[in-house]
Parts: sequence; C-alpha cells; structure tokens
Amino acid sequence: MAEVLLVEDDPEIRRALSRSLADRGHAVRSEVNGLSGLQAILQLRPELVILDLGLPDVDGADLLSMVRAVSQVPVIVITARGDRATMVALLRNGADDYVVKPFGADELDARIGAVLRRTSAGQPRPARPVVVGELRIDGAAREVTLGGVRIDLTPREFDLLSYLASRAGAVVPRRELLTHVWRQAWGGQDDTIDVHLSWLRRKLGETAQQPRYLHTVRGVGVKLSSPVDAT
Repeated sequence: MAEVLLVEDDPEIRRALSRSLADRGHAVRSEVNGLSGLQAILQLRPELVILDLGLPDVDGADLLSMVRAVSQVPVIVITARGDRATMVALLRNGADDYVVKPFGADELDARIGAVLRRTSAGQPRPARPVVVGELRIDGAAREVTLGGVRIDLTPREFDLLSYLASRAGAVVPRRELLTHVWRQAWGGQDDTIDVHLSWLRRKLGETAQQPRYLHTVRGVGVKLSSPVDAT
C-alpha cells in the first residue's frame, strides 16, 4: 500500500486508475493538471507519483524536470509515446519507470511495488559509507562525493553506483544489475544500464574509453574500483 498522487487530465482514465489502485490497497489523490500536481507534491509529500505526459497546462516531460528540481519522490510516467528516444529522455529527466499505453492495472501496480522497493528498503545500501579511491558513497544519506566535492546524482544513478559500491572490486554481472537495481528480468531493456553508466561516467569525469572508477568487462558486467586498483 502506498500514498499515490495521480496527475492525469482525462476524467475517464483518472477515475479508472484511481478506482483500480484503490482496490489494490493504495491511497490515491488525483490532480488534473501539472501545476496543481506540482503543488500537491510539495504539500502532500506522496510516496509515489504517476504522471501522464499529455497535460493541458504543461508538457509532462517539462513537469518532470520541475519535480526533480524540488523533490526526489519516485515518478512513474504513463505515456502513449513508446519510442526509444522518448524512453531515454524520460530517464534523463529523472523518471524512475514508465508505462506505455495501453496497460493493465496489474502491470501498473507491479511497477509501483518495484519502484518503491528499489527506492526504499529494497536497495542493498551499506550501513557505513563506502570509500573507493577519492569516491565516497554514503548510502544512509544518499550522498556521493568525489575528492570532497558533492556529486548530484538522480535516484537511479545513485542506486546503480551504490549497488556497485556494495560489491566494490568485483565484476557485477549485467543480469544482477537488472535484477537488483531495476527489478527487471534478464532480457528486458538492458540497454538502460549503458545509458546510466554513460551519465555516471560523465559526472565522475571519465569516459568508457578512459575509465577511472567504472570499468566494463565485455560480455560479463561492470566493476567499480579505484584508479590505483584498476591499474
């Protein structure tokens, strides 16, 4: 059960989703446009937001950026745009997951559960900060610093780095990352790992061609290690 804010302007979809989620034990509050949804996020502090992209007052992707500027609440986007470019843009803007229309209530409920597990107790976070070279990952505070300078990460980027930090020095298979970070079965959209690794590398000041901390082992997985260990 979760306190869910649904931002959806279509009255039929809004009623149907509110009813089906309530039937599955969730407490649902709904808003009909983006700005009222943003205000509700700040005032009500829901556990999760379900955001439709096609809103009357502001584009849902733009609203997602506004939300991320003021809150780390998990967001599941519902959209009719199922192309790869849209998926990448949504992840880049801070979406925790997305569902392409049409979808069933059971699928949405399962995704809500997966996102909440991933963003709360479901993630294996170290009790004490993990230090790898000049990189410090504090799971309790959800903060990362490099050389004493704080790095601003999205929730998914932090979850990925935190999981790799919990296995620092070991090669973590892609299958394991999908299972424990994305809660997806192997064979899903595993290219999202590469997308997030690319963003992480950029923020850590490295590239795939010249890695310092994040090392891809072709055909196996990813390893987090200090530059000294890597050499």
